[in-house]
Amino acid sequence: MRSSILTAAGALLLATPALAQEFNGPYVGGSFGYSFNGDDDEETMLFDRGFDGTDDTVTTTAGTNAFSPGFCGGRAFGSRNTGCGDDRDTIQYHVRAGWDVQFGKFVVGAVGEFGRSEVGDSVAAFSTTPASYTMTRTIDWEANLRARAGVVLGERTLAYVTGGPAYARIDNSFETTNTQNAFLDNGKSRSWGVVGGGGLEHKFTPNVSMGVEYLYSRYKDDDYRVRVVQGIANPINPFILFGAPGTEFRRSDPRFDFHAVRGTLAFRF
Repeated sequence: MRSSILTAAGALLLATPALAQEFNGPYVGGSFGYSFNGDDDEETMLFDRGFDGTDDTVTTTAGTNAFSPGFCGGRAFGSRNTGCGDDRDTIQYHVRAGWDVQFGKFVVGAVGEFGRSEVGDSVAAFSTTPASYTMTRTIDWEANLRARAGVVLGERTLAYVTGGPAYARIDNSFETTNTQNAFLDNGKSRSWGVVGGGGLEHKFTPNVSMGVEYLYSRYKDDDYRVRVVQGIANPINPFILFGAPGTEFRRSDPRFDFHAVRGTLAFRF
């Protein structure tokens, strides 16, 4: 009996290092998936007449709201508020490198990524002229450094949660049907954010694993501005009315957030 117990204990000790090596060490790989926007249908634009740092209502000579036709969370179809196109949901792709350490069934590690999400987020405003004004932001490139922790299911599948800081260069753009005023903007911006989610990773060989992952990303994007000046418009144009040098546009929601579902591939050393 004692011999059987010792034999079983020895076998367990010998088996434990093999299990502990399953998700140990460095790896490189990549991910490819689909990004989609969150709900931002209530977003609008804010206006600063005179560039004094306060939000104002842009009015006509009659004192009415020049943007009374309203706003929509998407790209304008035309000059009148007849609706907007949906925000762009599309692919994303990243390269990654990481390191895991396994303790029994538990795994902790870190992973860094660099790549691009081609998701686009727009908001449009409509004036009584009539004219439309659309602001759009996309990810030029992004990087993140995430911790991850999980548990091994069976012997080859890792279920994990992950999260950490992210950094991105955001490409901002502006378009309008207004041909009378002149428009100036400050283009691209760089923003900090956070990313978090979870996934499953399965080892098909000792060195190759594939998985599926969900991530939610949020960046603070509040630096983009568009300045409207006179151009060839007449002096009673609402943007320059009563001697104002012009009017500045900005988005009401500084959050650029989106979701992603992607497949992952890793080569372990």
